[in-house]
Amino acid sequence: MGGIDTLMLGALVLAAFAAYNLMSTLFKTNSEQDALRWATGDEPVRSKSPIINFSRPLVHNFTLQHAVRIKHEGYRQKISMRIKTAGLEGELNVDEYIGLQILWGLLFPVILFVLNFALNLGWPAPVMIGFGLCGFAFPNLYASGEKKRRYTSVVADLPFFLDLLTLSVAAGLDLMGAMQRIVDKAEKSVLAEEFGTVLKDIRLGRSRDDALKEMANRLDTGEITSFVAVVVDAYASGTSIGKVLKDQSEQLRMERFVRAEKAGARASQMILIPLMMFILPAVMVVVFGPVVIQFVYGGTGQ
Repeated sequence: MGGIDTLMLGALVLAAFAAYNLMSTLFKTNSEQDALRWATGDEPVRSKSPIINFSRPLVHNFTLQHAVRIKHEGYRQKISMRIKTAGLEGELNVDEYIGLQILWGLLFPVILFVLNFALNLGWPAPVMIGFGLCGFAFPNLYASGEKKRRYTSVVADLPFFLDLLTLSVAAGLDLMGAMQRIVDKAEKSVLAEEFGTVLKDIRLGRSRDDALKEMANRLDTGEITSFVAVVVDAYASGTSIGKVLKDQSEQLRMERFVRAEKAGARASQMILIPLMMFILPAVMVVVFGPVVIQFVYGGTGQ
């Protein structure tokens, strides 16, 4: 009888929870509907993460109305910056990001806990707590991975693009015209997309310096920040932009060479780990194994 009572209790809890979310969905306020709007007024693009694509309807129906009630300005600015530097402004807004954290970090663990209690599944509490922590961290991990991918692409393309900018400026184009040529020719390049965003901002009335600085904020890498600072200073001081771009390209190539040397030295040190863990023990067994056997059996071979 006790098991039936527990099952009924769990069913009542789930039913109450479902009724609450249904009513919340039906009676959303205008401010909650505004959370679905993006800065561009367009629908979000399809995410590269299947988990986010799967979660989006659940977030909009169950957790978005709670996410908009989180008004902590510092927390929202931190998330906004994380979305910007990861290049996810077309995929997520701040409210969806918080909604994902609530969905995977709070709602699903609560449902698991209720099911575990109602059906007596025997799942240990640390498993559900761990699931909640991992779910809450999922948007952060996804944003960090995208930021790292963008950084790798930008660092790889920047020296080559700087050479193209230098040649185009030497041929008589200004910096914006040289950027436009790169945007027209390059495909599937993060840096080329950012150059396109800079040109778009300038056409919309933003100053060249502000558009370049905003690109540096979006990419949040030392190489791009240095490049933007040098270009802005060159325009302010009247220095030849072609010479500045050439010097910057040479400096970046030198830094890239130094990074490659450091990576090679680190790889030679990391190779010692499998050597000590796997190869050296096998060599020790081959060399000292017969000696140990002879010592144990007194040389009789029995």
